[in-house]
Amino acid sequence: MPGYRTRQLVVRIGGHDFQIRALSDLQQFSDPHRFAERLGISSAQWSLFGQVWPSGRVLAEAMCTVEIGHRRILEIGCGLGLSSLVLQRRGADITASDQHPLARSFLARNSRLNGLESVPYQDLHWAIPHETLGRFDLLVGSDILYERDHIDLLAGVLDRHANARAQIIFTDPGRGNSAPFTRALAAQGYNVSEVRSRFNESDLPPFRGRLLSYQR
Repeated sequence: MPGYRTRQLVVRIGGHDFQIRALSDLQQFSDPHRFAERLGISSAQWSLFGQVWPSGRVLAEAMCTVEIGHRRILEIGCGLGLSSLVLQRRGADITASDQHPLARSFLARNSRLNGLESVPYQDLHWAIPHETLGRFDLLVGSDILYERDHIDLLAGVLDRHANARAQIIFTDPGRGNSAPFTRALAAQGYNVSEVRSRFNESDLPPFRGRLLSYQR
């Protein structure tokens, strides 16, 4: 037994049903070898990667129509990999990344559940440069501006891995960190456009959630 419980969800995105293996609830925790602890992932944070969040759904819907062409795409903080699965189904050149010790195995399982080849995956620790990851044309992520100190860390990741004409698409549920993040990216030459979005059926306008697109 892995020490945690899972469930299988059907998530409908862009008119297609995706089978997703997720943790059964937010109370799940198993870190017997202290891998997560050494990465700075607390017991309270451990289960967050294993849920399908509203921000992830909004990003996945956006990935149904985003231009892929020959662009090299990176999902940052992929969690269960829903957006990466959407892009893999479309035939995109997608690489998923996260730092949670179980993200790789859950992504591989979810690829198989949907009859897809495994999405290429890289461990990406934001504070540690990844010497071989390279640069990307499109970088995407959902609800990764979770804490204020993530702003500088994430801006550093983008500086290292976005090419000169990259596009960045993030979804943010309105945690209050998107404005200072936008200022940090402006210093790297990015302009932003944002669309206020409904993240839950109970949301009422003006929506707090945002679909943020940065371009330089």
